[in-house]
Amino acid sequence: MEPTSALWDGPPLEAWDAWTPEAAAARLAGVDAPWCVVGGWALDLWLGRQSRPHGDLEIAIPRSAFAAMRDRLAGFALHVVGDGEVRALDPGAEPPAHRHQTWVREGQAWRMDVMLEPGDADTWIFRRDESLTAPRRRMVGVSTAPYLKPEGVLLYKAAKPRPKDEADFALIAPLLEAPARTWLRAALARLYPGHPWLERLGP
Repeated sequence: MEPTSALWDGPPLEAWDAWTPEAAAARLAGVDAPWCVVGGWALDLWLGRQSRPHGDLEIAIPRSAFAAMRDRLAGFALHVVGDGEVRALDPGAEPPAHRHQTWVREGQAWRMDVMLEPGDADTWIFRRDESLTAPRRRMVGVSTAPYLKPEGVLLYKAAKPRPKDEADFALIAPLLEAPARTWLRAALARLYPGHPWLERLGP
């Protein structure tokens, strides 16, 4: 995604200087909203070590909990992101229904990407197909910060795998325990029949 004149309201993409999951957890301590780290950092929280560099930090919260998150981050600027646009969000405002990404800015640095998803404190819902659900306690683990478990992370990465997503799958898939492997296989077969990761997950 590249800046496009007036549609890019904020510092450039190169200004990412992301918080670590631990720094984000400290800033969100006490927030009345279920949240978890997603993306590559979530895999590393599950692993217990950093496996590769990360250019950003992504967390997910239910859209219904955005106000609590916004209030907890009142000292930071928020920008709604999507379709090549980055637009400042007015204080107290809600992101448009057709947008699910909000970047957190501190000064001239982007610190965190907040993904708005369906679901609530009890139920995790896959944003790309809301018929796929699971108890939140089944999908979220806790380390130095709450994180989406690998099967959920890899399901998101499966849609259009980039080289780093392929590398993440190659690292994580052999380490999955049977229930997680079975869940991921079933979800992939349902959403992406014939996906090349299915064969690599085994029977």
